[in-house]
Amino acid sequence: MNAVRHGFERGAKAASRFTGHPLCFGLAVGVVLVWVISGPLFGFSDTWQLVINTGTTIVTFLMVFLIQNSQNRDAAAVQIKLDELIRATESAENTLLDLEELDEETLEKFRARYEELACKARELLDNDEGDEGVSAPRDSASSREPGRDRRAAAPGPRSCPSAAARTRTRKDWPTSED
Repeated sequence: MNAVRHGFERGAKAASRFTGHPLCFGLAVGVVLVWVISGPLFGFSDTWQLVINTGTTIVTFLMVFLIQNSQNRDAAAVQIKLDELIRATESAENTLLDLEELDEETLEKFRARYEELACKARELLDNDEGDEGVSAPRDSASSREPGRDRRAAAPGPRSCPSAAARTRTRKDWPTSED
């Protein structure tokens, strides 16, 4: 079974590289042009139309699997790289490792927590800029939550939850066991 899998992976990578190349696009355009030009020779018959319809259907069907394989491989590589960055960063939350494997409810808890942090950061930024009409430096460590970068909290369309909803501490964060 490994030989089949290895062969598929090699073939999928090669096909992905080939189909993503401008030469392949040129070949596809060439095939369509030959088909269009041959129309008068075949009297624009049903068979002539069936040839292009069948060909494009088969190519599209196969490309779906090729694209999915390529996206799965790329997504897995990105997740591994992100997991390594989280693992290697001392102040990062290791509970975020392998986050993509959690259920939707737990992911929603994490999303809500980070939305709360973003709202809090925006409020701090608004308060700093409102004091005496002078903007505070963006990197002022005294006016931000320890270990968090306020610059990452760009204003968004959502309104911030109440202060009472933001009183949870790190120990209240969801974990993979939640």
